[in-house]
Amino acid sequence: MKKIAFIILIIFSFLSIQVYPYLGRGIEEVSSLFEQPLLITSAGQSAEVQLASVLAKRAGLNYTLSKLATSKELTDIKTLVLVLGASMKGLGAAGLDEEKEKERVRSLVAEAKKKNIPLLCLHLGGEVRRGQLTDEMIIEFLPFSRMAIVVKSGNKDGIFTKICQENNIPLVEVEKIVDTAEPLQKIFKTGSSIASI
Repeated sequence: MKKIAFIILIIFSFLSIQVYPYLGRGIEEVSSLFEQPLLITSAGQSAEVQLASVLAKRAGLNYTLSKLATSKELTDIKTLVLVLGASMKGLGAAGLDEEKEKERVRSLVAEAKKKNIPLLCLHLGGEVRRGQLTDEMIIEFLPFSRMAIVVKSGNKDGIFTKICQENNIPLVEVEKIVDTAEPLQKIFKTGSSIASI
């Protein structure tokens, strides 16, 4: 009975988090690229950027959340985390239109590249967060990332798979938003146990 339970646990773990190590690159190798502290910001001003900070806290990471981050905030930052997901309501609340938000993110990603700060992309909103503007953000900014973690339902059409394969970017799929904490912890090798939200 215990053996059966163990096998079920292994299968469930495999289904919950799927890693696609394109061209031989998986979490173990990519983890050497990422260091703390992190700057977490949004690409599209969706509510998921706040969830990303909760997940980072749960994983025991040293991070700063800045929804409207600019290049000036990259001082002493070792990893830039971009939460991909557009919300017209969120943009309106921030006083931004689509083009202003894209320009802000472009400038931030360009400065990170200039400073050799690696980019980690997250897509936590799943299928419901997909849409034209979100897709535009994915297409423009995902190719600059060193790794992507996405909720599986947001990749039903394979957009993340396609871009990651074309750019040799390791892709991690998780079933639920809460499952993102585990790969985050592995990437940054915190060594601490995952805390409850």
